Formats: sequence, structure tokens, C-alpha cells
Amino acid sequence: MKKSVALMVGLRYTSARKSNNFVSFIALVSMLGIALGTIVLITVMSVMNGFQSEMQERILGMVPHVVIGERGEGVKDWQALEQQVVKHKDVIAAAPFIDIQAMFKVGRNTHFGLVQGIVPEKEAEVSIIDKFMKYGKLNNLRSREYGIILGKGLANSLGVTMGDKVSLLIADGATVSPAGISPRTKRFSVVGIFEVKSEHDAMMALIHIDDAAVLTRKGDLVSALRVTTNNVLNAQWTAFELRNQLGTEYYVSDWNYSHGTLFRAIKMEKAMIGILLTFIIAVAAFNIISTLVMVVTDKQADIAILRTLGASPATIMKIFMVQGSVNGIIGTLIGVIGGVALAINLPQVVVFIENLFEVSVIPGDVYFIGFLPSELHWQDVFVIASIALSLTVLATIFPAWKASKTKPAEALRYE
Repeated sequence: MKKSVALMVGLRYTSARKSNNFVSFIALVSMLGIALGTIVLITVMSVMNGFQSEMQERILGMVPHVVIGERGEGVKDWQALEQQVVKHKDVIAAAPFIDIQAMFKVGRNTHFGLVQGIVPEKEAEVSIIDKFMKYGKLNNLRSREYGIILGKGLANSLGVTMGDKVSLLIADGATVSPAGISPRTKRFSVVGIFEVKSEHDAMMALIHIDDAAVLTRKGDLVSALRVTTNNVLNAQWTAFELRNQLGTEYYVSDWNYSHGTLFRAIKMEKAMIGILLTFIIAVAAFNIISTLVMVVTDKQADIAILRTLGASPATIMKIFMVQGSVNGIIGTLIGVIGGVALAINLPQVVVFIENLFEVSVIPGDVYFIGFLPSELHWQDVFVIASIALSLTVLATIFPAWKASKTKPAEALRYE
């Protein structure tokens, strides 16, 4: 019964026309502040999710999820190893590769980078590079034709385009003579250019694995086996299981060794931004304290009458907690609806602003993507809404407690 009375009177106070316009204004500001803070927090977290997903696709799509190699000079029978590895439940595909550190030379232009010998038809199963070819295609690499696919940044540095010749100077298989060590040199024709908007564009090139074997003079040996898993974030556990499965003859590593620090930094940045933006909601929630303090002062006579009619201090406290919480609930509801709508339609909104003001919000030549990504996670929405409602309820406790301490005789003395 007491709960229904507290709810009824609290809602009545909220919906009633207030005699103090200033109190009404502060209440409106606090509600709009909570709504704005919720909208901003949901939108920013969705953008962070979008950037994280794009980086995960573009960087981890080029980096092997798991690398398996044989201890020694290289893997002798990669076909047998592949058949053994793909039996694992979490492995999608595997492909061999040969890593070569090389110097690229075109005229007087030189650039140091990494050449990777691949099997084109298998590489498409373990890498995203085939989706990001700007010119040519992965199947342009054919055995003994000495074609090469360059990253766009590397191609720009060398000043080459499709059909041009690039000389590779490599130390593997170099000739040793009394005059010193002479690096092996081979001319390749550019048959493709890729662009994934990552560091690979500026330092990586692809050739056929047979051509790489000829350059390095390693015969049938390959550097290692590249493995793609069905869950890149769980690659560390998959690597652990493969390590136990294959035994000590092979070494097994995952992408966390090379790029784990980057993604841990992204997660930390996302958490810190979320904490900082939560203070927007906290500031708006503190306005509820000011509003309720003024309301309690204005309702001294009403509180006294309720007390004389038998309302307990707990009932009085609940009345004002209900009144203050309503503003927070409405503000949070508006914020969640607005934040979800904005996060879902953010790319279109950004395009509209760019067209309207003729500006580029995310220049493609500066950032690794040319658009503003947004990926809404409903668990983020739930957490943000819970934080907003919790801060709102906490903000009502002190004013409501002060109201419950009102003494009826003193409040009615001058009425």
C-alpha cells in the first residue's frame, strides 16, 4: 500500500504544473543532459566498434591468424602438414608461403620490403587481399612467369604501375665469391596492385611460390604454413591446441605476438573514452539533486501534511525518489532511442553533411578508410542505459533523505 501511495504522489508531483518556473527549467535541463549524454555515448562507442572491426578485418585479414613452421630451415612436406592441420575443428583453411626480405629497385628508386611467395588459389582462402585488388587479380601470378603484385604505397614509392618492371635484390641464395657476397637479382613484371589501407601497402609484395623457391634456392621447402581460423579473437587458444596436437617438432604462433599490443591499446582507448563520456551523464544527473533540493524546499508544507496523515519517512523518501527518477528514465529513454537511431544511420548522416557543406569528414588519403564506420552493439546500449538509470537513482537519494527528515511542526509553524 505504501509503495502505491509513494508512486502515485511522486508521479502527481512530476506531472503537476510547477509554481516555480526555475525549478521546471532545471528539471528540463537535467533530463535533456541525460538524453544528450546517452546519445553521445552510444554513438561514440558504436564508432569505436566500427573502427575496431575495420582494423580487425584489414590488418588481421592480412596477418596470419596462426603460423605453423618446422624447427629448422623450413617445412619439408607442407601438403602433409596442411592435411593434418585442417582437421582441427576451428581451422578454416591453410596455405604455404615463403618469406623473403628484398630490396626493390626501379631505376634510381629503391625500397626495402617483404616479398611473400604464395599459392594464389590457396591465398584467397586465407587472406582478404583478393577483395582489395585495385588493379589485376591474384590469379595473375603464374608459375615461372615472374609476375609480382605490389602494395599501392610501395608501387607509388617506386613509381611503377601495371606492366612495369621491378628488380628484386635478395640475400637468400646469394653468390659468395672472393670479391664478396653478390645478392641475387631478378626482374619481375607488375601484374597487380592491392590496397588494404594498412602498413602492408607500403612494404609488401607477392610473387608465385614457385618463383620464390627459384630465387631462394630452397627447392620444395617453404617458410611456414599460414592458418585461418573461424574466430580470429580465439586464435590464441586454437594455436595452443595445434601446438599440443603437432608436438615439439613444429613451432606454432598466433597474431597476438605481432599485433596483440595494437588491439589491446584499442580496447583500452575504447574503455577510457567510455569512462570520460560517462561523466556527461553524471553531470546531468547531479542537476537532479539541485532540482529535488528546490522541490523539497517548495513542498515543505505538503510533506508536513503527508506526515500528519500517517506517511512514514520511508514513504516520503520514496515519493521524491520517484519524482527525480522519472526525469532520468525519460531522459535515458530519449537518449537510447536517439543514440540507436543515430548510430545505425551515422554513415548516411556523415555523407549528407559532407555533401551539404562540401567537406570531407574522413579523408580517404589520410585515414585507412574513407568513411565513418558505425557498428552498434546491443550490450553497449544495455550497459549505457543501466549506468544512466543508476546515476539518476543515486542522485535522488540525498534530497529524498532530506525530505524524509522534515519535521511537521516546524514546517507548518508559519503556514
